[in-house]
This record gives sequence, C-alpha cells and structure tokens, in this order.
Amino acid sequence: MSRLVMKFGGTSVANIERIRNVARHVARERKAGFDVAVIVSAMSGKTNELVGWCREAAKLYDAREYDAVVSSGEQVTAGLLALVLQDAGIPARSWQGWQVPILTSDSHGSARILDIDGSAIIKGFEARGEVAVISGFQGVNKDTGRIATLGRGGSDTSAVAIAAAIKADRCDIYTDVDGVYTTDPRIVPKARRLDRVAFEEMLEMASLGAKVLQVRSVELAMVHKVKTFVRSSFDDPENPQPGTLICDEEDIVEQQVVTGIAFSRDEAQVTLRQVADHPGVAAAIFMPLAEANINVDMIIQVASEDAGSTDMTFTVPAADFERTKAILLKAQPQIGFASLHGANDVVKISAIGVGMRSHAGVAARAFKALAEKGINIRAITTSEIKFSVLIEAAYTELAVRTLHSLYGLDKA
Repeated sequence: MSRLVMKFGGTSVANIERIRNVARHVARERKAGFDVAVIVSAMSGKTNELVGWCREAAKLYDAREYDAVVSSGEQVTAGLLALVLQDAGIPARSWQGWQVPILTSDSHGSARILDIDGSAIIKGFEARGEVAVISGFQGVNKDTGRIATLGRGGSDTSAVAIAAAIKADRCDIYTDVDGVYTTDPRIVPKARRLDRVAFEEMLEMASLGAKVLQVRSVELAMVHKVKTFVRSSFDDPENPQPGTLICDEEDIVEQQVVTGIAFSRDEAQVTLRQVADHPGVAAAIFMPLAEANINVDMIIQVASEDAGSTDMTFTVPAADFERTKAILLKAQPQIGFASLHGANDVVKISAIGVGMRSHAGVAARAFKALAEKGINIRAITTSEIKFSVLIEAAYTELAVRTLHSLYGLDKA
C-alpha cells in the first residue's frame, strides 16, 4: 500500500472534538488506500503552560529536565488521538519519539534529527494495518538516552523526517490555514492561495517571516524530495480543499517572476559609526555576536567621511537588540568605533520568486514603486531568488500592498 504522513498542529488538536475531526481526516485517507502515520503537536496553549511551569520551578533549569517536561504535551495528544481512532474502529497505537526511535543530537531544546528507524512503524502497517500516531517535536539522544526536543515548530520537522524514513508518497501538514498565500491575507485581502510553491521559494518565505512552515522542515523536504502539502484541518473531512503543494521547481509548469511577499517585524537595526577600517575589524564585530548565538542579517558597509574609517550597519532579531548593544559596547575598545546607533521600529519586506533568475530589473521596479509612495529604504539585501528591504515599521502595510500589486499577485 502507499504510505502517507499527516501532521496536525496545536489548534487542530485543541480539544477532544477537534481530535475527533482529525480522526475523520485520517479515516478518509485510510479509506483511499493509504497506510498512515500521524504526527501531532501538543494541544493549543499546552506547551506554553509547560514552559511556564519549568520557569516557575527554577530560574536556572536543567535543559534535559525541561525537555522531559515540555515533550509531555505531544505524548498526551498522541494517546488521545489513538484512543479516538480505536473508538472509531480503526487500529492505532501511539508512539513517543524514543520508541520509534527518532535519534537526535544532545542540544536540548533545539536538537537536530540524526537518524530515524522507520522499520517498526512499517511493521505495524504490514502486520496489523495500524495507524501510527507519533508525538512530534521530540526524539532521543542515543548516547544519553534522554529525551531531546527540536525547538518551536519541531513537529513539522518530525513529520517530514518520518515521511523520508518510511518513504511516504507525500507529507500533508495540516494547519489553521488552507495553504500558502502570496502574502498575509490580513494585510492584503486580495492575497491568493498558491497551488504550488518550489522548495527554494518556501525556504525563503519561511525564513523571511511566513509562519506556515518551520524552516528546518522545508530544508528536510528539499533534501529528501518529500512532496509536502499545506492543508487546513478545518476543511470538511469528506470534501477537503487541495491546499498548496511544496515541490521541485521542475514540477511547476508556469512560474511567476515573483511568487510571494513576506515580511518580518522581528528586526532591529544596528549602526556603528566611524569604525576603524583595517583587516579583521569585521571579525571583531561579528565573532562575539556569533558566539552569543545572535543571527546577523543585511550587513552594509560604507565609507565614512573620515579617511581610514567606515560605517557598518546590520540587522539582528528584535529580541536580541539589547544584548547586541551590550556586547558591542563591551567590545568597543577592541573594535574601535566612535558611536553606536540602533532602532527597533523597522520591518523587513521581501519579494521571493525563482523566476527572478531569468528576469532583470525585478528589484529596481520595487525600489521605484516604494519611492513613489514616499517609503525610504534603510538597507537592501539580494540573492538569486529574493530581495529584501528594511523600512520603517509604520509603512509595513503600504509597502506590502504596493509590492503585491506591482508584481501582479492581486490577479487570479
């Protein structure tokens, strides 16, 4: 029989009635002839509650025990769904990450999957026609035998990894939206659901602010060629919508120049004035930030008015803004800059599309359109299939709508 992986997020399993709805989706796919593995998240709000308990228990908590606590949310959901499926006459059993096993690194709270043995799940398919209901977001470190969690959004990663391990025909990620849109429909009502998106485009969208899929899950899908659908769990289980297929670029017949517009409010701008311009200065600035696990983006270096010095501007996550300033001010004697300026009232707007590879002037059109709307660009970065601009946060909606219309994404 063909194999299918289905993943359901927290809002899809928020209560018993929604879990029953998930079971109806599973029943439909079994009736269609699939052996099914289901990956589930914790019930909506449960992980936050468990994290809160850890913080209340100890200010400086053991990351291994933290993982033992927060992974329990998925275990509860897996057991409940297995019970509901059994009650509906469908053979099912729950699996925790360590039982599969899903082997991970020992970076508790942000572990990476190293290997998965899918043979026990396949045996359950073949011997008992059993639905495997697997706790997402978690695995086990082989050396220590301790549970390790994969970080927020890790259930998406679990699902794609399981799909690759059991050689599933596809992986369906069920969320509270019915697919990937050209941009956020709450900002642009004319935003359209995309039928297909290339892996590379989805990877850029996920990393640049679109929250439909977790970045690592897209990376895994691209590496292992796992066809992935984004679908809504709130569709009628008997008449579901097709959703959006994430696939190889070659599987998309007609590709637009720009596929989507993403934005991220989680940005802060840092500018160092009159930095000493000599070999090693960039390393002196960015190595301490790297050691503090602060991700740096949109780096711009320009010549200063003073000979022998330069100005350096870059962005960091807004949550790391104060920490970044403290690290740089501490290192000021070694770096040798005159002053530090920062702003966290900025937003990064990005246009993504594999069609950019074969079309010139795509970014230039955006710069002109934004200028005509009176929107000043603070920083620019580009790659083969995307460009990003940093602007004042107050112009977010105007900028997104302007670019969405500019590239014809409003049109069906």
